[in-house]
Amino acid sequence: MLLKNNTLQSETSRIHYGWVIVGVGFLIIFACIGLARYAYTMLLPSMQAGLGLPFDRMGFIGTGNFCGYLLAVVLAPHLIRCFKPRRVISSGLLLITVALFGVSAANGFVMPLICYFLVGMGTGFANIPTMALISHWFRSDQRGKAAGLMIGGNGAAIMLAGVLVPFLNRTFGSAGWRVGWLVLAIIALLVTVTATWLVRNHPSDKGIEPLGRVSPPSRDQMVPREQPGDGALLLRLGLLYLAFGATFMVYGTFIVTTMVREYGFSEAKAGLYWSWAGFFSLFSGLLFGIVSDRIGRKYGLALVFAVQSAAYLLAGMHPGSPGLIVSIVLYGSAVFAIPAIMAAAVGDYLGLSRAAGSFATITMFFAAGQTIGPAAAGVIGKTYGSFSNAYLLAALITVSALIFALFLPEPIGES
Repeated sequence: MLLKNNTLQSETSRIHYGWVIVGVGFLIIFACIGLARYAYTMLLPSMQAGLGLPFDRMGFIGTGNFCGYLLAVVLAPHLIRCFKPRRVISSGLLLITVALFGVSAANGFVMPLICYFLVGMGTGFANIPTMALISHWFRSDQRGKAAGLMIGGNGAAIMLAGVLVPFLNRTFGSAGWRVGWLVLAIIALLVTVTATWLVRNHPSDKGIEPLGRVSPPSRDQMVPREQPGDGALLLRLGLLYLAFGATFMVYGTFIVTTMVREYGFSEAKAGLYWSWAGFFSLFSGLLFGIVSDRIGRKYGLALVFAVQSAAYLLAGMHPGSPGLIVSIVLYGSAVFAIPAIMAAAVGDYLGLSRAAGSFATITMFFAAGQTIGPAAAGVIGKTYGSFSNAYLLAALITVSALIFALFLPEPIGES
């Protein structure tokens, strides 16, 4: 007992290990979503030229990634129960690494589609347990902030891609996109090693308690099993996550192509603008996560959807460079806020014991949305020769989600 007390005292005198989890989670999100997914936006124009594929085929390659992600979301809860988050995260990152090497060497349509499908599977296996760790390592008053900091890895990856990809294309010419995927694979390998070394499944593994204020009896204590209405609540959260998934990747996949093809920007200028989105997105999860800690999850979600709606409307109206800049800033400022709030909300609404399974369930909706969105936008772009209508449709969806979010109930208790 004395040894345990000394251990606890030693831990509390240093930085809580939960912040180490957040730091490693930042790197995991940086690799598994930020680089493996959002770099595709920057690599798409040169990759399209190198492979000689039309917009709809490139859209379907992106959709293949999301299909792999959807499959991983279905399998993840079972794998997490059997092997614990740490092993699932490491395996997912390793799969991403191998598949990214494959994308760098792929030709035609089928091979990059298969490889990018596997990247999507790895992304799901790495992302779901990483975000679920938030509910175990942090109590309710700290979850939004912790999730927001972790999701900042996406923004860092977008900034890197915005600078790195044009540089590689200038340096290596037509082979630049292949070198780009190769560099991303090497980075993913380094993150895999780091995550395997540092991730821990639960505070008890370090002999400490979760970080945050101990509040009155939590929902998890009050309703440890599924209660009537929980299924409907999960469905409502899932539909909101579907709306986010169906819209944000339309913008995230095709905005650089829009700048190059419709605005006549050089790849370097488009990359610079896209890196601005990455810069502002560094703070999106943290800012709105803290706001949702203060004003509640449903009002936080509504606020984010309002900002996203304005970004998509501006992009769809083709307002010229000044309006496009405002659109990019708005998009970056809110783009990763929904996942941060959702990661906190599942613990608040459904309790710690079901946090991982609940987050995986609503992520199925998210994955379905982001599977449909880019494919539909690719068809719209090919049909009309512009993505303006796709952005306007995205705005209509997020405005509907804003209204829907306002009718969410309040959580029964804090945990």
